[in-house]
Amino acid sequence: MIQPLSSKRKVWCAVMKALCYISIGIVTALTLFMLIYVFAKGLPEVTWDLLSTSPSYLRHTIGILPDIMNTVYVVIATLVMVLPIGVGAAIYLNEYAKNRRVVELIEFAAETLSGIPSIIYGLVGMLVFCQFLGLQTSLLAGSMTLVIMNLPTILRTTQEALKTVPQSYREGAFALGAGKWRVIRTVVLPSCINGIITGCILSIGRILGESAALLFTTGFAHNLNGFFEGLRSSGATLTVALYVYAKEQGEFEVAFAIAAILVILTILINLATTFMGKLMERRNGQ
Repeated sequence: MIQPLSSKRKVWCAVMKALCYISIGIVTALTLFMLIYVFAKGLPEVTWDLLSTSPSYLRHTIGILPDIMNTVYVVIATLVMVLPIGVGAAIYLNEYAKNRRVVELIEFAAETLSGIPSIIYGLVGMLVFCQFLGLQTSLLAGSMTLVIMNLPTILRTTQEALKTVPQSYREGAFALGAGKWRVIRTVVLPSCINGIITGCILSIGRILGESAALLFTTGFAHNLNGFFEGLRSSGATLTVALYVYAKEQGEFEVAFAIAAILVILTILINLATTFMGKLMERRNGQ
């Protein structure tokens, strides 16, 4: 028989529920205030000329098309490198690794790496990728730096997603005669695709919002190049361009326009990634 709650317990539950609602209200209000403020200051400055042209010092015009393309190049290059490494490492640690001490050591190292300030990653990326490997300041050097930054996020989120798959799924597949890799590919991964998508979304958000590490590795050029040529060249992403226009040139209108574009890009990419995750989950269910 369930005992009724005492008066003190009821008061405590009511207070905690009120604190939860207050916390939700504060977070929601701060998020809405930031979005409304950025959109109100930035969207009026967003024009077709700004989005579709390159900056010209002769005509004294500002265009961010090269910065948009550089951002897209960096996101694609980083994800192409970090997703196979991060997901593969998580699969090995969760499904294949036998030595638990080694697994715990790698998990501790990943958690430590995730807490290192991004400016340190930028310094290491400049010394290793730009100078030691001879890549100079380029989008490829910045992408490789972002790979190191986002690897712990992909690794840990994928690993936690793999742990949520019931062991009975694996045992049932083994009982039907499936091999280890077939079980992982056809049973385990489809069951935790949402967790992998979540890690991908977090990584994209960090890539779009990163500036400190890229200031050391990608450079400040506003040249419009193709994908492969752009990776070998110096270029400013949207966050770096925002810093340059706001801090170095005092063009705060352009900076707010770039901030609004970054927010819109983040929302669109998150929606697209979530849609892809649901589509894959629906296909696996069929």
